Amino acid sequence: MESNTFQQGVTIWNYRDVKMPKLLFSRIRLYEFKDLMPNMKRPRRIDIVLNCRRKKDIQCVSVQKCNDETYSSKLSCQTDHKLHLEKLLKDKKYLAAFRSFLQSEFSEENIEFWLACEEFRLTTSSEDLQWRAEKIYREFIQPTACREINVDQHIREKIKQALEKPSVSCFDEAQKHVYLLMERDSCPRFLHSNAYLSLNRKSRTLWYL
Repeated sequence: MESNTFQQGVTIWNYRDVKMPKLLFSRIRLYEFKDLMPNMKRPRRIDIVLNCRRKKDIQCVSVQKCNDETYSSKLSCQTDHKLHLEKLLKDKKYLAAFRSFLQSEFSEENIEFWLACEEFRLTTSSEDLQWRAEKIYREFIQPTACREINVDQHIREKIKQALEKPSVSCFDEAQKHVYLLMERDSCPRFLHSNAYLSLNRKSRTLWYL
């Protein structure tokens, strides 16, 4: 290796003779490192992540709100029918119109059975309980009865066994079942019938007068 010396005593080396350090990565290592790059996951921007989460939260809230409104609507509808049926059964004019409506649909046995049970509850004499319970059973409960109501078989069996020593509550389960049938099925149709709308209109007119 050659060198040049000046008068000041400073030595300058020839750069051609200086050996450079070897590279840390060879060409093969560099290509391997590039091949790994596509498999590496890029970090997601925080604003994009937050926007996606915010959209999902809004969608969840919207779906929950829709479900709540649907449930509230159904619950309100059921409550209205229940209140209307209670009103029909207490008002003589509406009750007469409701009975006529059920007769037109060939389902008057439900209201007739319900009224018979209400009258049966007022019975105080044990002798009257016996024959009245048997009469109601023959007319509405037993198979092939002239006004047979639609109740489950186990309810029929319980009533039949109760006839040996009847009480004022022996028809309660069947009466509740029939009431729910009228509340869910017959009453909503009656509230949209011409008979109810006409009677309701007349009642409002009399109230204004």
